[in-house]
Amino acid sequence: MSAAEKYFDPMDGVAEAQLASVLRLSVMRLSRRMRQERSNTLTPTQIATLATLKRHGSMTLGELAAHERVQPPSMTRVVAHLAEAGLVARGAHPSDGRQVIARITEAGIDLLEADRRRRDEWLAERLASLSPDEMAALERAAPILDTLAGS
Repeated sequence: MSAAEKYFDPMDGVAEAQLASVLRLSVMRLSRRMRQERSNTLTPTQIATLATLKRHGSMTLGELAAHERVQPPSMTRVVAHLAEAGLVARGAHPSDGRQVIARITEAGIDLLEADRRRRDEWLAERLASLSPDEMAALERAAPILDTLAGS
């Protein structure tokens, strides 16, 4: 019997609340475990900043702060650390000398790819231990979880 089956009885009136509770705990545990597989050298904010620069290209520090939902002074410190590590390059804004543009370096891209590879390998090892039925259930659930995350 799965964890969800122990707590989730679709015949009672609180099925959605029970499922929400079990799903919340499971997703939080998996998320925490995936974070533990991340690079030990950078904070989650630093990794997220690198990923944003890789995905969206060069940005001003203000744009980056808004995108990551942090205060500009915090982003200035994050980018300074990443630049010191050679993962981000800073440059002058082409039309506003008061602003700084940040872009990810090849070393930053390499770090992100190694990080992603490490987490994918960890998860693939766990998936290999599942039954075909469990794998099929996860294949069906993945797009649903993605929809929940985006709403």
